[in-house]
Amino acid sequence: MLAFENRLKKQKDFEKVFKDGVGFKQGSLYLKIGKNGLQSTRFGFVVSKKFSKKAVDRNRVKRILREVIKSNLSNIKSGLDVVVVVNPGTKIDSEELNKSMIVLFKKIK
Repeated sequence: MLAFENRLKKQKDFEKVFKDGVGFKQGSLYLKIGKNGLQSTRFGFVVSKKFSKKAVDRNRVKRILREVIKSNLSNIKSGLDVVVVVNPGTKIDSEELNKSMIVLFKKIK
């Protein structure tokens, strides 16, 4: 489970990242990154109903992404807000999502 201090929860925080952030795309994942002025990096996830009508599938993708981020959290800069958007057509495969996230993390350094 991703720690509470590393979660992006409020809608105004999501809106700020979408408005002012910089985007990166890899496969069917899209990252939007903005500075938050805090000591920790916070993450939020967007998986729409276009991805899957089943909440089980959407939640599973979010759980997989949280675990990938948790395992790579020490390699990520602090002071950022990151929103991960999962586009429709993504396979629910933990290895594929893990590889895509690692490539995205390398892009943002």
